[in-house]
Amino acid sequence: MQNKNAQKAATTRDVARLAGVSVATVSRVVNASDSVRSDTALKVQQAASSLGFRPNLMGRNLRSTRTRTIGVMFPTLKNPVYSDCLQSIELAAKEQDHVIAVSTTGYDADAEDLASERLLQQRVDGIILTVADASRSPLLDKLDAEAIPYVLVFNQLGGKNTTAKIRPTVCVDNARAAQHLVEHLIELGHHSICMIAGAFNQSDRSKQRFAGYQNAMRRAGLPWREPLELAFDANDTRPQLQDLLSQRTLPTALFCSNDQLAMMVMRDLRRMGINVPDEIAVVGFDGVQVGEWMYPALTTVVQPTAEIGRTAVDLLLAVISGKRFLGSALLHHTLRVGGTAQRRPQTPS
Repeated sequence: MQNKNAQKAATTRDVARLAGVSVATVSRVVNASDSVRSDTALKVQQAASSLGFRPNLMGRNLRSTRTRTIGVMFPTLKNPVYSDCLQSIELAAKEQDHVIAVSTTGYDADAEDLASERLLQQRVDGIILTVADASRSPLLDKLDAEAIPYVLVFNQLGGKNTTAKIRPTVCVDNARAAQHLVEHLIELGHHSICMIAGAFNQSDRSKQRFAGYQNAMRRAGLPWREPLELAFDANDTRPQLQDLLSQRTLPTALFCSNDQLAMMVMRDLRRMGINVPDEIAVVGFDGVQVGEWMYPALTTVVQPTAEIGRTAVDLLLAVISGKRFLGSALLHHTLRVGGTAQRRPQTPS
């Protein structure tokens, strides 16, 4: 039979005992005090890690009132879809007398735990977040185990490999939206369509959008290709585009898994002397406003980013207040038909 004490959460005294320091020293390390020597701080951190001690849990257990602070964890704020969503989250939080604290992960799944720790150490009441893969996320498992309120945004739970757990989510149907966009390309006469995607191990949304691309091509009886995967921090796609355009069957259209990638691809195609859309069509996914300001305007899937942010705040505050699970929100997408994809001239028979 397991010892009852082993089931209890570790305390600062446990950490102090294991590290061979005082409780006061543990508290100074927890509060990031400069007065603690680096080797001592390392001992405390290692002891805390081995005991599964969470500094933020100490603060959460000690406080009797909420901080009215919402944590937000996104892969990046360089992509306008996340910065736009953050703005709507901040406005919605402010309307309900809350403030936000923000942390980013750089599209690194290994960094998600650390980013969430930074938020929890600020004693946030709950977290709105996007993770690399919601169906296999140690971070979400940990948040569930510790009963920390959270709401996923942009991540979509579903598919064969998804977790059986019910998790609050606000998003669009990524696969259906991608299928809708690729079907639009096919209606324009494009039968050789390739997908350029953000790395699958960095984004489950990329995988879901690839599934939508496959569905559209299969339904039309057209051959689909494996996607060209690019890291999200890539800043020059010309080498990969050169390889893609040197293949035997040239694509007439490129479906990019997000708008930022689509705009980068269009820039690099033009640097290579290839005209968009006359020689090749390019479409994206997200519907960021800067894509509408381009000339020609970017053809893309539009996610209701502001609505996603507002809905996530409402749902998170409901979870924090202890209301029963209200279910996830699957919002509607639209297509923005711009000038980067035109009807393909018919080849005389």
